[in-house]
Amino acid sequence: MPDGSMTPSIRAWSATHPGAVRTQNQDACLCRPEIGLFAVADGVGGHNGGEIAAARVMEMLSLIPDGLAPAARLAAVRAGLQDTHRALLDMARQPGSHIAPATTIVALLLDGDHFACLWAGDSRAYLLRDGVLHRLTTDHSVVQSLVSAGALTEAEAEQDPRQNVITRAVGAGPEALSIAKSIGEVQPDDRFLLCSDGLYKTLEVEEIARTAMGDAADVAQQLITRALAQTARDNVTVVVAAPQAAYR
Repeated sequence: MPDGSMTPSIRAWSATHPGAVRTQNQDACLCRPEIGLFAVADGVGGHNGGEIAAARVMEMLSLIPDGLAPAARLAAVRAGLQDTHRALLDMARQPGSHIAPATTIVALLLDGDHFACLWAGDSRAYLLRDGVLHRLTTDHSVVQSLVSAGALTEAEAEQDPRQNVITRAVGAGPEALSIAKSIGEVQPDDRFLLCSDGLYKTLEVEEIARTAMGDAADVAQQLITRALAQTARDNVTVVVAAPQAAYR
C-alpha cells in the first residue's frame, strides 16, 4: 500500500508489496516525518514468525514520543530495539512455542542538517546525492563478511547460495543486540532511501537512483513497480525521505 506525506521539514514516500512470487508480506515500514523517523523491517525465517517480529518493531517505533531532543530520540530508538529484541527472544523460549520471530531493521533519524542510521541485518539505507546512490549501511550477512574478508567479490556474492543468510537480527542471537550506526550531514537536494533486500537484489543501483530522484507523487511505488516488472522474488519495501534541505 503506497503512502505519501509532507510536513514543513521532510517530504516522504513509502510502499510495500509481497513481491511477484510470494503471497505473504513479512516486511513492514514506518514513516513519521513529523519527528524525522523512518524505518524498514524484513521479517526473518519464512513462516516462522517474521511478520510478528517486524510488526513488533514498527509498533515500538510508532510509540516514540514527539518532542524529544535528537540525542534523546536516538537513545529511545536504541533502547526500544533492545527491549523488543529481548521480548522476541522470550517469546521464542515460551514452552510449546513453535516460532522464533526475528527481523532485520534499518532506521533513519533526520534532524535539521544531520542524519543517523541504525541497523541490524541486511535491510539497507542509501543516500542519493548528486544523482549517485551511496550506501550508508553494511549488510550483516555471511556473504558480506566474506566480501569484507576478500574471500568473495561483489559479483560472486550476488550469485552465492548463502546470500540470504544474515548474521544479525532483532530477536535472534545473544541477549544484547549489536546495533550498527552511521551518521553524517545533510546537504541540499539529498534524498534518503531505506529498503528491504527485495529491492536491491532485483534492481540495478543505477535504476534505483534514477527512479528515486524523480518528482512523481509515488516515488516509492514506482520503485516497487519496477521491481515487480523484474519478477522480484521476495517482499519489497521502500521508504524515501527528502529533508527540507532539498528545498533551500
